[in-house]
Amino acid sequence: MEEPLFHVLLQGQQVGPYDRRTIVGMRIKKALTSEHELVGTDGSRLTVADLIRRAPAEPFSPQRTSAHSIVQATYPGSLAGVHGAGMPIPAFRGEVEIRVQPDVLRIAGRHREGLGWKDSRVKLPVQDIAETKVQGSEVELGVRHEGRPALQRVRLELFTPQAAGELVAWLPNARAPQAASTSRAVGAPPMMWASVAGVTLAVFIVIGVMLARRVY
Repeated sequence: MEEPLFHVLLQGQQVGPYDRRTIVGMRIKKALTSEHELVGTDGSRLTVADLIRRAPAEPFSPQRTSAHSIVQATYPGSLAGVHGAGMPIPAFRGEVEIRVQPDVLRIAGRHREGLGWKDSRVKLPVQDIAETKVQGSEVELGVRHEGRPALQRVRLELFTPQAAGELVAWLPNARAPQAASTSRAVGAPPMMWASVAGVTLAVFIVIGVMLARRVY
């Protein structure tokens, strides 16, 4: 079956047509937003976000998931970046499939290997996802690894704020990074009050000395 094509509506003009993969690539590179309108060759209208929600014509097939695995949710996305040591994560290009399972967050996609492309997947244990941060349609995961004090940061683009919020909701044990800074801030006031008390004491000493000079 031939993959459908879509024109992009830009300032009242139709540009294209493009297939789904090209449009998703333009969204990843921020050449398009999720709100941009598309016109199908059959006259149908939809947004970029609507198109992305549809399953790709060629689904990823890196080692099939076990028949006993329970898939709680699936989201299209892209790998925006990885920072820090930890689990080896391929440099996925283009669209990835983010699959929520009870024990793992599975990311599957394509990456360059030699002169060709390879389908791969990584599984992040849900119990090791210690932090989550949402900024617009992007989610940052802080993943802990045994023997490493710093968290590995994995940034995922979910294309819409709604999808980003839904993904984080599946990770209730992870906390926001602000919680760590808030706990540090709570410990700061005693030091601050100690400084204020010291300054106040010094002022009273100076005033006492001046009054003593007047008396004598």
